[in-house]
Amino acid sequence: MTSAEIRRKFLDFFVSKGHTIVPSAPIVVKNDPTLKFTNAGMNQFKDYFLGNRKSPQSRVADTQKCLRVSGKHNDLEEVGVDTYHHTMFEMLGNWSFGDPADPSKGYFKKEAIAWSWELLTEVYGIPKDRLYVTVFEGDKDSNLAPDTEASDEWKKWIAADRILLGSKKDNFWEMGDTGPCGPCTEIHVDCRTDDERARVNGASLVNNDHPQVIEIWNNVFMQFNRLKDGSLQPLPAKHVDTGMGLERLVRVLQGKQSNYDTDLFTGTIGKVATIVKKSYTAGDSRQDVAFRVLADHLRAICFTIADGQLPSNTEAGYVIRRILRRAVRYYYSYLDYKQPLLFQLVPLLADQFADVFPELKHQADFVAKVVKEEEEAFLRTLEKGLKKIDDIVQARKKAGSATIDGSAAFELYDTYGFPEDLTALIGRENGLEVDKKAFEAEMQQQKARSRAATAIDTEDWVVLVDNPLMEFVGYDSLETNTQIVKYRKIKAKGKESWQLVFEATPFYAESGGQVGDTGVLHSKGEAIAVLDTKKENDLIVHFTDKLPSDVEAPVIATVDRPKRKATEVHHSATHLLHAALRKVLGTHVAQKGSLVNDGQLRFDFSHFAKMTDEEIASVEVLVNEKIRENIPVIIRQMPKDEALKLGAMALFGEKYGDVVRVVMIDPRYSVELCGGTHVGATGELGFFKIRHEGAVAAGVRRIEAVSGPAAGTFLTEQFAELRAVREALKHPTQLAKAAETLVAENSELKKKLEKAEVKQLAELRQQLLQRVQTIDGVAFVGEVVEVGSAEAVKKLCFDLKSGLAALPGTPPYLAVLAANIDGKAAVAVLLDEQLVAGRNLQAPAIIKERVAPLVKGGGGGQKTLATAGGQDVSQLPQVVAAVRGLLTVK
Repeated sequence: MTSAEIRRKFLDFFVSKGHTIVPSAPIVVKNDPTLKFTNAGMNQFKDYFLGNRKSPQSRVADTQKCLRVSGKHNDLEEVGVDTYHHTMFEMLGNWSFGDPADPSKGYFKKEAIAWSWELLTEVYGIPKDRLYVTVFEGDKDSNLAPDTEASDEWKKWIAADRILLGSKKDNFWEMGDTGPCGPCTEIHVDCRTDDERARVNGASLVNNDHPQVIEIWNNVFMQFNRLKDGSLQPLPAKHVDTGMGLERLVRVLQGKQSNYDTDLFTGTIGKVATIVKKSYTAGDSRQDVAFRVLADHLRAICFTIADGQLPSNTEAGYVIRRILRRAVRYYYSYLDYKQPLLFQLVPLLADQFADVFPELKHQADFVAKVVKEEEEAFLRTLEKGLKKIDDIVQARKKAGSATIDGSAAFELYDTYGFPEDLTALIGRENGLEVDKKAFEAEMQQQKARSRAATAIDTEDWVVLVDNPLMEFVGYDSLETNTQIVKYRKIKAKGKESWQLVFEATPFYAESGGQVGDTGVLHSKGEAIAVLDTKKENDLIVHFTDKLPSDVEAPVIATVDRPKRKATEVHHSATHLLHAALRKVLGTHVAQKGSLVNDGQLRFDFSHFAKMTDEEIASVEVLVNEKIRENIPVIIRQMPKDEALKLGAMALFGEKYGDVVRVVMIDPRYSVELCGGTHVGATGELGFFKIRHEGAVAAGVRRIEAVSGPAAGTFLTEQFAELRAVREALKHPTQLAKAAETLVAENSELKKKLEKAEVKQLAELRQQLLQRVQTIDGVAFVGEVVEVGSAEAVKKLCFDLKSGLAALPGTPPYLAVLAANIDGKAAVAVLLDEQLVAGRNLQAPAIIKERVAPLVKGGGGGQKTLATAGGQDVSQLPQVVAAVRGLLTVK
């Protein structure tokens, strides 16, 4: 069976068991502070397990894109080295969402176990004698009983000696330190040969990291919610959450010894082999590991970018950049390929997954562009890093050391993106070892600093109302009478604050680029400011600095009306802008990010070139035409399929339900799926103006614009600046021409000044060479000179080099020049290699030790030429004397 057939059989099987097939959630997580990426199939259903929302279907199944590279599930360093770990993987899953009011709609351990056995043995045909299962043995310390119910169900299908007891570590599933959890039963398959199985009982190899005895399916029975104090409380209803890695399943069914030998990866590996002109032998060599790393990392990189996460230096973006750079390092070092490679593989991957994850196919050109530019940037950094490590190696050899300092290895990692193992490899090639303990100490210090900067201590929710409605009423009203249904305290950077959830709220929670509302809560004479509103999964969480004195008292929640109105203006303007860009630049334009607040809008979009002035003007004209037409902004709820037929634009990386909210500004102009708040008609925007257009990432442009009152303020500021320029130029009739004339005159004067300076420096150079002194066999020049800039001081000092080197007998030389530049000290020091080697003198050290303290400044440079700047010009003669004194000290 092909991987596509295996995937399809899974989904069809669960359709036959009354399940609804749902699409994969984006791999990039939004509105969940505990996660950056989807790392398990259950993530998108978290609110159902917590009881925050009720699932519209009681039984669902899907194939989910997952990513595990950081935190608890960190598999990154194993990827490519072994045969079964991956960064991005597909998780096949089936779920039952229990309903206390009607338990018959769902199912639990009996059905889940029976169907698992039926699918694996009867549909897929896996021999029963190759399967083992594990069940939870209980944990006395946690007061958890053994899962005898699961054991009894398994005994109906499999021999008792193949039912193994597992510890809390292996058979009690927890999403994190807090949250939904419960016992689980794992299914393992023994892929060894018959001879190997005859010699060693497979039961002894289960959960012992044997590469051929592997877990393929985990059935989690959600029964509890883990609180911060470690205690467990029963969930409102029991649920089933199962996950089976497609990559491992395909390996088993295709009879392979490695996931990378299946048709999920062989196409990519074959393409890499063709490009780099090397062979993949499925071995353990660095070259073969590199093939596997590329085949795996390509998927993680492409699908996260397609879902809206661009590589960057922070948060989730940095995770993607790390993965990409790891791949580049592998092909650069072990496949001897020195140019961008990954981007060449994007079309192949897009075609492979076109039917299951079409978002990559739709954006293949964009993703390839982003990947290529990231590769090019890191390859340039890699070259600089290799030069840096060469300097380190040579310095250590010269010092007679066999060790590369941990701090130096960490600098290579932190500044140049060099993983420690690459530094270690290069070191070994030169007979050096990295001080790994010191490197790890540096790493731990960095992690500790990072944790301290971002640490948030969140207490458990205090629940006041069970099973509340928790309704958002802010589309129709900016004030409502409500009550707190739950609250919790949080501590961050030593400051306490509170998070509140209301039964009904008019406060819009940050999402879709629109910032969260602020406002005020009135309760029993108290007025408490709402500082922000955010989503946590589907909870609308209000941030305050204090808690009402009576948390059970009625509350009047009021949104900051002017701020909301200005934000709505910019959100509606964003829709007009998006449509205008697609008409002016082309339909390839797609939203890649946005920020909408009361002061401005920021819109990121896919486009591969800087917009011309004419294009920007055309977009502004079109948007302002639509504003003047005063088009009604129509908002409707409708089935997603119906909305897409109307031409509604859905954003990649967003998760939509079966029923969606559609915002229409003339059905022929702008139709988008959007949950944000908007004006009633476009005329309320008043005016639209683009303030800036530029690049933010490969293939991504950014527009910053204003509308409504913010646009009026911007124009007022611009006209005020224009008036100031007119006044400065004495009110010319043709302002642009007057400015051009002024610039041309300034340029001409600069050229004349530069010519005069060149002549002056040449004459000064000759005068200085005629005043060379010989001190202890060294030619010395030292003077306070009169020049126009610090750069001129440096140039004059450097220009002395050829004259000093040509002196009779070619003595070693030392020069120091100082100047008063507009009240600031400027100093340059020059010396030749003979002094560096013979007297252990270096220009940066002279600057640091002799010059900087006198001028009250600092500087640096190369070993033979360095400069300094400072505040104290009164000490310039003493600077010359101090440097001269180096030659008289014995």
